[in-house]
Amino acid sequence: MACPSLPSATITSVILIVISLELIVCWGAHTDAEALLKFKSSLEISNDALVDWGSESSPCSENNKANWVGIICHKGHVWGLKLENMGLKGSIDMESLEGIPFLRIISLKNNNFEGSLPDVKRVGALKSLFLSGNQFSGSIPGDSFSNMMSLKKVHLAHNQFEGPIPWSLVELPRLLELRLEGNKFSARIPNFQQKAFKSFNISHNDQLHGPIPHALSHMDPSSFSGIEGLCGPPLNKPCNTANMPSVASIIMVSIALTQALLAIGAGIVILSRRNQSSSCEEVPANGKSPGARALDPGVGAKSPDRASSHGSGRRVAEGAKLSFVREDLEKFDLSDLLKASAEILGSGCFGSSYKAAMTGGPVVVVKRFKQMNNVDKDEFQEHMKRIGRLKHPNLLPLVAYFYKKEEKLLITNFVEKGSLVIQLHGQKAEGQPALDWSARLKIIKGIAKGLRYLYSELPSLITPHGHLKSSNVLLNANYEPLLSDYGLIPVINQEHAQDLMVAYRSPEYNQQGRITKKTDVWSFGLLILEILTGKLVANFLHQGKGGDEEDLASWVKSIPATEWNSQVFDKNMGPTKSSEGEMMKLLRIALACCESDFEKRLDLREVVEKIEELKEKDGDEDFYSSYASESDVRSSRGLSDELNFTM
Repeated sequence: MACPSLPSATITSVILIVISLELIVCWGAHTDAEALLKFKSSLEISNDALVDWGSESSPCSENNKANWVGIICHKGHVWGLKLENMGLKGSIDMESLEGIPFLRIISLKNNNFEGSLPDVKRVGALKSLFLSGNQFSGSIPGDSFSNMMSLKKVHLAHNQFEGPIPWSLVELPRLLELRLEGNKFSARIPNFQQKAFKSFNISHNDQLHGPIPHALSHMDPSSFSGIEGLCGPPLNKPCNTANMPSVASIIMVSIALTQALLAIGAGIVILSRRNQSSSCEEVPANGKSPGARALDPGVGAKSPDRASSHGSGRRVAEGAKLSFVREDLEKFDLSDLLKASAEILGSGCFGSSYKAAMTGGPVVVVKRFKQMNNVDKDEFQEHMKRIGRLKHPNLLPLVAYFYKKEEKLLITNFVEKGSLVIQLHGQKAEGQPALDWSARLKIIKGIAKGLRYLYSELPSLITPHGHLKSSNVLLNANYEPLLSDYGLIPVINQEHAQDLMVAYRSPEYNQQGRITKKTDVWSFGLLILEILTGKLVANFLHQGKGGDEEDLASWVKSIPATEWNSQVFDKNMGPTKSSEGEMMKLLRIALACCESDFEKRLDLREVVEKIEELKEKDGDEDFYSSYASESDVRSSRGLSDELNFTM
């Protein structure tokens, strides 16, 4: 029987589709090849190790076979770069590697690379970085690993790195391996909170000193061998609390150095005492950038000797005092605070945080702000009093503040369980359960209540919170959320607010240069999506492109509602069959909060009312039938498959 003939238009369409698919595949391979050849051109190659690079074949074949030496392939894409023991020199062109979208592994171990650490965060989705056994040197900027939230393995051993261990390593929730042995790192070990390290080694960095952080106390003692200045478990060397750094030794030196940077010439003597690089250099009043490397008062700062630090603390205490904004909390003197033993919790562009434990007194958190020097004293004090009057179970109360023109310290109570971002994304200790649906709903309801209270008590502020994100939600012993860093937009330097505050990343600011009463709602929607999906918002961001914070919402919208349970909701919530309807309701509320047109976005009152109606378990309504329409949940733009590309 003769085959029926097809219309010529149909045949043409089929041919075009086939050609288009071939072009797409070839274009992806061509892009990888171009990027790799550009990377090769930056290298000094003393042999024929990479002679097959540039051949007519693409780096990867469709069956995952690597056609070029040193390439790891997965699903036809370049997944890894493994160029070890090849005697390579030259520069490592991270800009070219940024053009390989599926690159997850870089291993350049045991070569002859020199100079400073490459700008590795340009490849933000990297999972493994192996640079051990080279000749890299110099200090590593504190923010070198910022926002690399997928990074699991960092090997920088047996180089010549010096200065403090970069604080941004502390912020990596998935970090499993950290190898820094055989370098020249100095100062204190950062306060690592990761509890699931499979490999950790900082041995033979003989300038490190101070107590070993509690989260590392279970590590093998050999991880700290060859370092006389360390103390505490797992070493058989107790720490002498008399030699523990005080708040004075950290904060007052930070203040002094900040003032020195503002008067460059006068600060030369002080700056010469410090050799630490800053991740966020401040611009002095004369408009010139500091010529010397500024002290980042965060992780790794060296403490001055005990006598000098306490002397400076006493001098400051004589002429200044803490200003308390609450009458119902235990008071203490500035001198008590300055003498308290201090532990650095974190440091960044927005501020540095210290845990301070006073003898026989409370444990507090001191947060140092570097971008509030434009506000005058009366205005600042009045605003702090206003914040101090706020009382709500879901707000972290401000206890006191310290005012200097160039330096502001805000003091709050210490919250033991830490931030929501650690609970959601941090490595869990053995036996520690993940947050289930019930706990997450409780947290979201508490956040909603806290926001509603802020909007009722601070009606004159356009955005009463302004910096709502998972790291600014703390959890108490009962997993009740406590909002922090709220109400600060009026006292933050506006030239810095646009770079630091979440509100200034909203669609309305990116599109119209303004924030609105619904800006906090947009931030809340993203936070709800993060809680429900278990995905970090930062993993969906493309730095430097305005408005891309919507991408997490777009990703959810790109998935049919009938597949939300299997593809969207975080599996770490455990069994949720009886709650799927309520979870879908909440997801729809979050998407309505993330509407890019703020005129169409829900207002906070509506959001809170809808959230308060949610229950832990479903009712009798057929939620699947009511939410199964794809037309109103699909976005006109979705994320590429790369965002879900896992191995």
